[in-house]
Amino acid sequence: MEFGRVTESELTAIDFSLHEPKGNDAIFGKVKDKNKPLVHIGCAKWGRKEWLGKIYPKGTKETNFLDEYVHHYNAIELNATHYKIYSSAEIKRWNDKAKNFDFKFCPKIPNSISHYSSFNNVDALTDSFLEGIIAFKEHLGPVFLQVSDKFSPDRKENLYKYLAAFPKDVQLFLEVRHPHWFADEKEMNELLQLLQTLNIGFVITDTAGRRDCAHMRLTIPKTFIRYVGNSLHPTDYTRIDDWVKHIKHWLDKGLQELYFFMHMHDETFSPELTVYLVEKLNKECDLHLQKPKFINTQQELF
Repeated sequence: MEFGRVTESELTAIDFSLHEPKGNDAIFGKVKDKNKPLVHIGCAKWGRKEWLGKIYPKGTKETNFLDEYVHHYNAIELNATHYKIYSSAEIKRWNDKAKNFDFKFCPKIPNSISHYSSFNNVDALTDSFLEGIIAFKEHLGPVFLQVSDKFSPDRKENLYKYLAAFPKDVQLFLEVRHPHWFADEKEMNELLQLLQTLNIGFVITDTAGRRDCAHMRLTIPKTFIRYVGNSLHPTDYTRIDDWVKHIKHWLDKGLQELYFFMHMHDETFSPELTVYLVEKLNKECDLHLQKPKFINTQQELF
């Protein structure tokens, strides 16, 4: 992910602190059933040749990368669906690879809808997208809608209509990026209220160059976090430490579902940082999450 990328020399000057909004308490106040939370950790892609010899055996064919990925993670942020609407037959082939695992696919709404339509006349496209992802069956996780960083609140009406019309039996999360969403308190409060009313989650994107997108706001007792690391820079680890503290706080309050997806500007190093994340979560939050298993265990060292 290139969004929010800065130079390495700038990283140590950035305030990466995460700040808890007061409004989150009201979200947790509505939680009555505090059963064991569902916690899902993954990456944005499984098709990484850089992971051959690391978590994928050398010689693994690209068509079998997903077969290997499901042994290391229990979710995928499915960015592939952002660029193409897949048929149910194509989706089923992916789903079959996860059939024996507690695994969730979290598909991204196609950019033909989210970026190039202004949300005009997209009913047929949305229906085609949904008809495809239904084939994930019990492996379907939340769907997420990312609007571009050029999409400001000035164009909100069509977006709001689209959100209101989205099927209520599919969990949706929204990601906004235009700075005005975060700078205008009135616009932000209106958006938060709408998402709460519609039971739609609010994506949190933690990337170095856009600290406003690490807003920490919850609109439902579920969260979808897109974390962008910087190739194992020291700040990657201190940022994860801070995240674990907040996640523990949310879990103690009654967070029902957590989806945490690791991104890197260089995806080579995503497995190392997810190992660190999972070990911290297991220790601090009393979880029992699987972590990536390296073919050469010395590679796990930080």
